[in-house]
Amino acid sequence: MGNYIHQQANWTNFTWDDAILSVPLGRVRNLQGRLMGKMEQLGFVLQQEAFLATLTLDVLKSTEIEGEFLNPEQVRSSLARRLGMDIVGLVPSDRNVDGIVEVMLDATQNNQSPLSDERLFNWHAALFPTGRSGMYPITVATWRTDVMQVVSGAMGRERVYFQAPEASKVNQEMQEFISWFNGDQMIDPVLKAGIAHLWFITIHPFDDGNGRIARAITDMQLSKADGSRQRFFSMSAQIQKQRNLYYETLEKVQKGTSDITIWLDWFLECLTEALLNTDIILEKVLAKARFWEKHSNTSFNERQRLLLNKLMDNFEGKLTSSKWAKIAKCSADTALRDIQDLMSKGVLQKENTGGRSTNYELVY
Repeated sequence: MGNYIHQQANWTNFTWDDAILSVPLGRVRNLQGRLMGKMEQLGFVLQQEAFLATLTLDVLKSTEIEGEFLNPEQVRSSLARRLGMDIVGLVPSDRNVDGIVEVMLDATQNNQSPLSDERLFNWHAALFPTGRSGMYPITVATWRTDVMQVVSGAMGRERVYFQAPEASKVNQEMQEFISWFNGDQMIDPVLKAGIAHLWFITIHPFDDGNGRIARAITDMQLSKADGSRQRFFSMSAQIQKQRNLYYETLEKVQKGTSDITIWLDWFLECLTEALLNTDIILEKVLAKARFWEKHSNTSFNERQRLLLNKLMDNFEGKLTSSKWAKIAKCSADTALRDIQDLMSKGVLQKENTGGRSTNYELVY
């Protein structure tokens, strides 16, 4: 027997302890049902707002796990355009942003379409439109041809968590995985999402992007489990929060047996937290809806609507008149007039923080 799980005979004959998993799985199922019930009561417009907020977070956090930080406005704009949503203040997006957005949307919006070599290759090509990972050229839209080690940590202090199967075995391993994923097994669909994530990440079939594609596959299966094409919770955001524990659990499983109870137990705990955290996203969406309802008869110019929406989404830092002018692309005098007008309408107020700059905040 080798050092890693994939070196064992029939390594994909996974087993787990139902007695240990039954309680956390039941809680996940209960939370899923409650969440979908909440969303059905919101109505189409608020559902779309929640969907956009969740997907934006999911895309941002999935890339952050790999150490890549995307522009939130570009991600939100790319998603809104592809969803056909009429959002104020959309900005142009880079090709790498559009690529990960296309992958995540294809995985969730088309969750009933079968997985295939071609579909995975298309996802990989979308993630790496220039054929490079950072400064380095990589093989795109085909299986890797070299040794693959899963490494985490800062440069010079890298830690090898496990080594993936030999490149010569990748095609056969992937055909078995794809056939299983598309099959109809007597496995709870939530557990299947956890197994799929572990199985794909163990094979590590690409030169780069394996983590992002594994999370897309996970979201695809979870959307099947929900029976919905819309996502209202972000598994990637929770994995990012538990990043160290995620890698530690993977390492334990990779150096263990085909009993993956420890992995599925962690996966269900992570999913539980992701579902609980949807209340934060939902409250922001509802607060925004209440704000616009309250001010349905208040007149705003285009610049004011743009900045107010940004303040209620993911505005970074404090709002000042200079930031207003920069974002709205107007003069400092125009920005100040806009702000003073909103203060007179009871929409903005000065923050009581002191300091050299005057900061403004929303009045909900």
